[in-house]
Amino acid sequence: MYLKEIGEFGLIKRFQRRIKTDSSVFRGSGDDCAVLRLNKSSYQLFTCDMIVEDVDFRRSDNLEAVGRKALGLSISDIAACGGVPRHAVVSLGLPKNMRVKQTDLLAKGIFGLAKKYKINIVGGDISASDKLIIDVSMLGEVERHKLCLRRGAKCGDIIMVTGSFGGSIKGKHLKFTPRLKEARFLVHNFKINSMIDVSDGLIQDLGHILEQSSVGAVLFESLIPLSKEAKGVDEALCSGEEFELLFTVSRGEANKIIKSAKYHFRVIGEIMPASFGLRLIDHKSRYSNILKFNKAGYSAEARTGRSFRAGYKHF
Repeated sequence: MYLKEIGEFGLIKRFQRRIKTDSSVFRGSGDDCAVLRLNKSSYQLFTCDMIVEDVDFRRSDNLEAVGRKALGLSISDIAACGGVPRHAVVSLGLPKNMRVKQTDLLAKGIFGLAKKYKINIVGGDISASDKLIIDVSMLGEVERHKLCLRRGAKCGDIIMVTGSFGGSIKGKHLKFTPRLKEARFLVHNFKINSMIDVSDGLIQDLGHILEQSSVGAVLFESLIPLSKEAKGVDEALCSGEEFELLFTVSRGEANKIIKSAKYHFRVIGEIMPASFGLRLIDHKSRYSNILKFNKAGYSAEARTGRSFRAGYKHF
C-alpha cells in the first residue's frame, strides 16, 4: 500500500490510533490545536504547521509573504479555538543555493507578523534541505469557558463563515489575514458551539465538524460567498487555503451575531441529523449529496452530480 492510496487523512488516522496521552491533555489530535490543562481558568493551545516549496508556495513568490504565511497558519489555528497566540519556535530547511537576501525577506515576513500579533519568537532550528521548508510550532492560551472545538455542533445550529471562498491560489493563500479579531469577538460575546479554520476546503473542513459532532448539514448554493477570483461555487466549496472561520451557533445566537454588525459574518447553511449527510441545495431547490454518513464516519466524494474533490494542492 502506498501513501497516495490512503491519502493525508487516512495516514493521520493511522497515527492517531497509536497516540496515548495522560491527564495533562484535555484534547489531543483531531482539532486545530491540542488543548493542554494550564490552570483553573485557562487552557494552553499547541499547534504546528509546515509549508514546503513547490507544494505550498514557489521560490519565485514574494518570500516576505511566504514567511508571513508560515506564521499566519498557526495564528489561524489558535483563532479557530478561540484563543490568543503567545509564543512560537520556527525551524527552517534552507537550500544551499539560497541567497542571504532571500532569507532576510523570509525573516521580515515572520518577525513582522509576530510583532503585529505580539507573539514571542523564542527559538527554532536550521538545517540544510533540497527545498525551502518552514515549520512553525506555536503556543497560545484560551479561557476555559471560551474554548472552541470541532465537536459541539448541534442539530438546528446555523452554519456561518467569515470572508469569501474560491481562487485562493491567485494570491489569497499568501496574503490572508488570520481571523483572530473576529474569533475573539465571537467567543467574548456569543456561545459558539463549534469552529474550524478553512484550510483544506469548505466541504472538507465542514466535514471535520460533522464527523466529530456526529451530525449532518445542508448548505445553500445561493448563500456561499464567492471571491472575485472564484471560477464558480464548485471551486469555492473545494479550493482551500482561504483561512476563514467556519462556525456553528444556535439560531438565536446567529440572529444576535448578524445584528451586531461589527464584522461581516455570513449564513451558509444549517446543521441537520447525521443521517441527512451533507447536502447542497442549488438555485432551483435541487439537492446533491456531497458526503454520506455511516457507522465509520463520513465518506468523502459520495454520489453527487457535481465534481467535488476533497483537498487541494497548489502545484
